[in-house]
Amino acid sequence: MLLFGKISQQLCDLKKLQWLCDSRYFWSWLNAVFNKVDYERIRDVGPDRAASEWLLRCGAMVRYQGQEKWQRDYNSLPTGPLDKYKIQVIDATDSCIMGIGFDHMGLKHVEKIRFCKCNYIEDDCLKRLSQFENLQKSMLEMEIISCGNVTDKGIIALHHLRNLKYLLLSDLPGIREKENLVKAFKTTLPALELKLELK
Repeated sequence: MLLFGKISQQLCDLKKLQWLCDSRYFWSWLNAVFNKVDYERIRDVGPDRAASEWLLRCGAMVRYQGQEKWQRDYNSLPTGPLDKYKIQVIDATDSCIMGIGFDHMGLKHVEKIRFCKCNYIEDDCLKRLSQFENLQKSMLEMEIISCGNVTDKGIIALHHLRNLKYLLLSDLPGIREKENLVKAFKTTLPALELKLELK
């Protein structure tokens, strides 16, 4: 055991192999694997089941239409007809979802999404989300809280969610121009209740 410890320490001292010893690279790689889109799986089990599997694998929760119970455990996902369970609400608190997995989000029945402490959510994710025609029609509420990589640029893209009624923005240090956001949303989504809890 001592010999292995000495060898691994020597490897870590080498500049070329330093990335092997940094756990951030490992977790980043693992999160990317969890987020990889399997288009064949979407085709085989349907978009809602495939999205449920992706979200739960990454630490998020989902709630289906007509149900009060949150699905938290990947192994407890309901079985049955593919078109029976439609995702209505997504809570991605502390999850590792990334933009590369967002091809799962072409869902027809999602009304609410909560991104809270999502380290990998950034402007491009929000832009991509707002481009899905299904979500443009179905989304009613969104909360974005403590996502440090989100800026004004990503938030402004949400104006494409034309039926959005409620948007909470909290603890987002990347938001620099609150007044411009308020003006933009008043123009594009006049019925939107915009709640800002920003410094």
